[in-house]
Amino acid sequence: MRNTNMYYLVEQLSCFVLLVHVVLAANYVPTDVILLNCGANGETSDPDGRKWSTDIGSKFASSETNSIVSDATIQKPSISETPYMTARIFPSEFTYSFPLTSGRKFLRLYFYPADYPNLNATTGVFSVKAGQYTLLKNFSAYDTITNLNYDFISIEYSIYVESGTLNVTFTPARDTPNSYAFINGIEVVSHPDIYSSVRTSMLVGTSRTFDIDNSTALENVYRLNVAGHAISANGDTGMFRKWVGDASYIFGAAVGVAVTTDPNIMISYPPGMPDYVAPVDVYKTARSMGPTPEINLGFNLSWYFDVDTGFSYLVRLHFCEIDPDITRHNQRVFEIFINNQTAQPDADVIAWATKSKVPVYKDYVVFLPSKSPRQDLWLKLHPNTFMKPHRYDAILNGVEIFKINSTGGNLAGTLPNPIQKQDIIDPSRVLPHNSDKRKEAKLERRDI
Repeated sequence: MRNTNMYYLVEQLSCFVLLVHVVLAANYVPTDVILLNCGANGETSDPDGRKWSTDIGSKFASSETNSIVSDATIQKPSISETPYMTARIFPSEFTYSFPLTSGRKFLRLYFYPADYPNLNATTGVFSVKAGQYTLLKNFSAYDTITNLNYDFISIEYSIYVESGTLNVTFTPARDTPNSYAFINGIEVVSHPDIYSSVRTSMLVGTSRTFDIDNSTALENVYRLNVAGHAISANGDTGMFRKWVGDASYIFGAAVGVAVTTDPNIMISYPPGMPDYVAPVDVYKTARSMGPTPEINLGFNLSWYFDVDTGFSYLVRLHFCEIDPDITRHNQRVFEIFINNQTAQPDADVIAWATKSKVPVYKDYVVFLPSKSPRQDLWLKLHPNTFMKPHRYDAILNGVEIFKINSTGGNLAGTLPNPIQKQDIIDPSRVLPHNSDKRKEAKLERRDI
């Protein structure tokens, strides 16, 4: 006689296995994954459980004669041992060569500018090139983390590799006495062509489009899970991107509200949009302006980002209507402004996605002229009144901002502006970026 309970248990387990397979199948599987813990004594694991190999005796370095390896003298509480507590240090030019399949690659560089034996962290000034692109020039990891109030820094690039080999070269600065270059970790991960290929982006403030092709290199400068938690490398969709919260980038006191929803909500990716464009957790959280239309009409929901000038930037905005009351066209329509220019006059997420709980993303390119070395890139959302929507409100789920290489393949920029520290550590409070903004930090009026 058949055991009915056992039959149903097997059937349920089969469905569960199938569901897990579907979830895992949504992740991108990279053809190249290289995790190099520079100066390490053998294989190590990072906090995400990923295995890193040492570059000592590695096939990626043709010679180690003009470099040394060293342990950092101090491990701060925020520092993970892998890949930050060992380094390879270069008193002269040094090149790693990575044999790769052709296609787009994420190149991530990890720096912990500690004092290494007989070396001063302040003289670690150098340049980095990858293939034909200048990634960093006269770069000081020490000054960078000091201004940002960080203990370490990682920088991510997207580069198309055609020849099958990517050379990454470190060169100490000639104009800095006793200069040296160093690196703690190098990561190379294949990724699909989700930021370029056939997609063209609108060049904000013009009627022209901007093409991102295989000759374009990108530097990721910001990647935010709006109103949500940080997402670790393992929480991404197979490309090991890291997403952070948006609280410290919101302008002024008008921070809007987090859109609350059932944590078990089912997000359905639309046809033609790969599931790995962004993690589902990005689309399960959002920030809106709030329930009061009179208040919403009087301010912009705004974020600001310190960036280099003289470059174009790809701004990718992620949307998903997760409010159960928003299910039809023209219920929530809003304007999108980037750097005080209209990027989208009539954003309607339901109209774009055709229904709720379906993700969509929009790409915009903005150019920042070289008026000063750095300035803030502004993103503002405001209710559209012309369409007479049901709600005067706006919504945003995620943001990615990429610097685009300038003529000659340059991505190198300047030192970031110092971050002002809060007297009280409170994620709901956001400091103005400078004294002028402090005067404006009440409720920002709509002044486009």
